[in-house]
Amino acid sequence: MPDKLFGEMIAILDFGSQYNQLIARRVRESKVYCEFFPFNIAASKLVNLNPKGIILSGGPASVAQKGAPFPHRKVLELGIPVLGICYGMQLLAWLLGGEVAPAKKREYGKSELLVGEDEDLFYGLKSPLIAWMSHGDRVAKLPSGFEVIASTENCPVASMRDKKRRFYGVQFHPEVAHTPQGKKMIENFLFKICECSPQWTMSSFVDYSLERIRI
Repeated sequence: MPDKLFGEMIAILDFGSQYNQLIARRVRESKVYCEFFPFNIAASKLVNLNPKGIILSGGPASVAQKGAPFPHRKVLELGIPVLGICYGMQLLAWLLGGEVAPAKKREYGKSELLVGEDEDLFYGLKSPLIAWMSHGDRVAKLPSGFEVIASTENCPVASMRDKKRRFYGVQFHPEVAHTPQGKKMIENFLFKICECSPQWTMSSFVDYSLERIRI
């Protein structure tokens, strides 16, 4: 379906976040099509869908717990930009050789976010920012190739990136209204990192769906 719509799509892997629908809303408000997929979708199936980017959603699990949901590692070998949100960032760190540990202080609520530089993910945004935190674990050690690009008082790795592989992680939730500049961060991921074009609209989707029904 995405290829027939506009040829561009963001794949959101679902790890059970209560904010999942807000992620999709922010992407679609930016006029980019997106779809949810099971967290364990095969890399071969995902690559056939030709997404411009992948978002790993948040979720209630801990990467260290038995039965925690994990994506297939090969998903991270497709050469596609990835944004990990909260649990999604911890997954990135864990799967790529970093370390995740219980946070010294569980964070829930607004925090002041200090941004190192205003490029790519934080392009056009002035530090400090307000970000909504909701996590009990933290990235304790970065994977090889990553750098810290934002922090809070209680979360030294509030955002990280591997610019070469176009892997980005945020420990906070940019999709919620409590992160006032979060929509801009998502737009930066879509347009500056994934190089999407703002072409999709709900009306075009409805027209396409009606045409499918007629067929």
